[in-house]
Amino acid sequence: MDPQNYAERLALAMQAQDRARRANERAMRAERAAERHELLSARQRPGWEIHTQVAARHRRSAACHRSSARLQEAFARRATQWAEGLSAQPRFMTGVAEACGTTSAALTLVDSEQNQLAVATSNEPARAAQDLEYVLGEGPARDVTAARRPLHVSGPVIEKRWPGYGPALVSLGITAVAAVPLKAQDSCIGSLAVFDLGPPGRAVFVGLADVAEALTRIVVLGPDADPELYGGTDHRDTVQQAVGMLTVQSGCSASDALALIKARAFTGEMSTEVVARRILHGELELG
Repeated sequence: MDPQNYAERLALAMQAQDRARRANERAMRAERAAERHELLSARQRPGWEIHTQVAARHRRSAACHRSSARLQEAFARRATQWAEGLSAQPRFMTGVAEACGTTSAALTLVDSEQNQLAVATSNEPARAAQDLEYVLGEGPARDVTAARRPLHVSGPVIEKRWPGYGPALVSLGITAVAAVPLKAQDSCIGSLAVFDLGPPGRAVFVGLADVAEALTRIVVLGPDADPELYGGTDHRDTVQQAVGMLTVQSGCSASDALALIKARAFTGEMSTEVVARRILHGELELG
């Protein structure tokens, strides 16, 4: 193994482990603060209700830090195995999916107008499901970021809820989907969606809201925030480059150029990434 590659990969694992350590330290501080307020609340003196509320907030914060630490530790283990040549390059979202009781999970980040900014996925089924939503303009991420409340859909309801996206999702073998919004103060920055490919009615997604809250801190809010998720976040740069090329070539707007790419991806049963690369390589003309 190349010593430089080994060192770089091991450094990635150490970075994740260090972030896990700091998250656990923050959890311990929050737990100690909660204990102090719980003692004050137990005295039943005037204002004890406030101490009860503050203690609950600290407990919630501690739980979130613990969840963040577990996600970082899971990635650190995979990165160590990768450094030792025992596995492929790890995805941070693989640990997120496992924490939710599945193998397929997708993180979607959006702007204030619900336009997709970036995506990170745990595996190919999750990526395919997210690409379908990106192309068709309907699906779990769009629904939960707009409504700012969770959803869980399974079985025949999938096709009823999303007439375009649903049948395509089912064709991937997905039998259930759940999603929650990622909330930051008074805004929604994206969503976490999980998918099940097992027999209908089997899916049991666990701790989705807790994992989503931890993920929000990991991505944007925490002191160790890493929007790139160790290089696992895709900003669809290739698609954006192709959009720019189309606007220059055809004189259309960026939104129209993106719509053309999505339409060709759908009709050609390929990803927008593949369409974009063909445009950039001069192999495909649209407009």
